[in-house]
Amino acid sequence: MVQRKKLRTCRKLVEKPDLFDALPDDLLECVLSTLISSASSPSDFINVLLTCKRLNRVGLRPTVLSQAGPKALAVKAKNWSDSAHRFLKRCVFTGNLEACYTLGMIRFYCLQNRSSGTSLMAKAAMKSHAPALYSLAVIQFNGSGGAKNEKDLRAGVALCARAASIGHVDAVRELGHCLQDGYGVRQNIEKGRRLLIEANAREFFQSVSKTRTRHQSYYFQLARATGAQIPCSPLLSDFGYNVEAPEVHPVNNFLKEWFESGVSDLGNGLRLCSYSGCGRPETRVHEYRRCSVCGKVNYCSRACQAIDWKTRHKRECVPPLAPLINDGDADGLEGMVEIAPAEFVGGH
Repeated sequence: MVQRKKLRTCRKLVEKPDLFDALPDDLLECVLSTLISSASSPSDFINVLLTCKRLNRVGLRPTVLSQAGPKALAVKAKNWSDSAHRFLKRCVFTGNLEACYTLGMIRFYCLQNRSSGTSLMAKAAMKSHAPALYSLAVIQFNGSGGAKNEKDLRAGVALCARAASIGHVDAVRELGHCLQDGYGVRQNIEKGRRLLIEANAREFFQSVSKTRTRHQSYYFQLARATGAQIPCSPLLSDFGYNVEAPEVHPVNNFLKEWFESGVSDLGNGLRLCSYSGCGRPETRVHEYRRCSVCGKVNYCSRACQAIDWKTRHKRECVPPLAPLINDGDADGLEGMVEIAPAEFVGGH
């Protein structure tokens, strides 16, 4: 009798329904949408899809894929395949702006499908996607994908202005230089200078917000110990304050890895932008501007040049066959080639 009881109990446990099957699809959609929007890598989401057929079916619905964030779409260049391409296209069809921008950049620069890449980036830009707006501005300024005489400076300025109005730091900086130099727009030195200061202020406060949790009481302890004031807007990166380098968009890492790892050749005489966080290649010889002091670096934009100057090139820039020269005044502006347009040659 005891044995029979045990058998009956075991049978009841086996026949107990799976609670997962009882969950409604809309609840699973909500969970998977949250996961794909906050995933730190594509594998975080793909591993869930491989768990069972139901999660795979629900996870590939348009309502879920439309929420994919940049890190969930951050395919590695070494892992690029037809399946990765299809996944990005599937996200594009749902109207995901990050997917439009990511696949647009890959097609334009890596797969050399200029028209399709531009079209995808334009699709994101029309929905006010700031990185797409700025990338299209860089293409217009350089005439990328075409001849040198195909540059459209006014279109570049207009795209920069739109991205700057959304708060894109690189676009604000680029627009400030255009106004200072009268490049594609009527010269307005005072307004251009204000925009450069605004760009650095935005850069500073973004850096502070990123490190606030790690150093929440640092400035207050410093002020209490030294009697100094808490740092504020004068401590900007162009004026001697070393802020952290901005976070690089995953697609820029993809471009850099694509060309540096040998997945695809650049072509004879073509160069990558010298800023390590960019990855944009030239589409024709001497497309990008080079530093007129050392002649060893070249940049696709003033924004890349400004970041690279502050993080690396300022310590390395030396005229050929000449001793190390003074970087300038204490605020570092004299040595910053981003301020003086005459210190760039070629390109623009």
